[in-house]
Amino acid sequence: MSESRLREIWLQSLHHRSFVIGIILSFFTLSMGLVSLFWTPYSVELLNIPHKLEGASATHWLGTDHFGRDVFSMLMVGAWNSMLVSVIAIGFGAGIGVPLGALAAGKRGWVEETVMRFNDFAFAFPALLTAVMLSAVYGPGTINSVLAIGIFNIPVFARITRGSALSIYKREFILAARTAGKGEVRIALEHILPNIASVLIVQGTIQFALGILAEAGLSYLGLGTQPPMPSWGKMLSEAQTMMFFAPQLAIIPGLAIVLTVLGLNLLGDGLRDILDPRLRRQK
Repeated sequence: MSESRLREIWLQSLHHRSFVIGIILSFFTLSMGLVSLFWTPYSVELLNIPHKLEGASATHWLGTDHFGRDVFSMLMVGAWNSMLVSVIAIGFGAGIGVPLGALAAGKRGWVEETVMRFNDFAFAFPALLTAVMLSAVYGPGTINSVLAIGIFNIPVFARITRGSALSIYKREFILAARTAGKGEVRIALEHILPNIASVLIVQGTIQFALGILAEAGLSYLGLGTQPPMPSWGKMLSEAQTMMFFAPQLAIIPGLAIVLTVLGLNLLGDGLRDILDPRLRRQK
């Protein structure tokens, strides 16, 4: 990508409201998660029963839970756990789905039919059902969440890659590349993937947000991250019995999930507008 094109994208980004708000919210969550790797106000494994269910104060910025644990520290570590699970799961799904989609678009015929029927089969197993099956065999845990969310994302990326690649294969420069003697793998790497990269980036951002939601849902049901490691979904699950006398224990992680997912969705929406030349021309 040329320097002038990068400068153009940067200037458009600064003037795109959704992108700016999305980047701010996403950066805040990412920063909180990264800082938790080196520092938290209190240990998330530290139980302090005499100070349980305290309100916000200078000592505990967001109060304490029913075990006396610092809520803000748990929120920080939970942010990192949610993002880590989602990133690995989306990377796993894209790492398998994108090559499958490119293969289906390039080969067509029985290869395409086989790949797409595999996608249909994979769609029959949503992340929750996959997590339940894995938990029944191996027990609940973070790895099962990663596998469940990742497997669900394979057909998502395969479909978006195939659909986008098919439109590129109709272009004249692909015919010229074949005439020049380039093989299908080289064409896919040098011409197809670079031209659909923006679509995949936007889709990856959206799936990242959905991955955080899925991780929170699995943890809420007890199928994801296990104690003593905190997660936003687990914090919601533990707070549901205390809604009437300590509602902040549910509001705080719930608000964190909402703002993070909102930020990523706004970021994806902004990236779509900025990277898609057709949308730029319409505006």
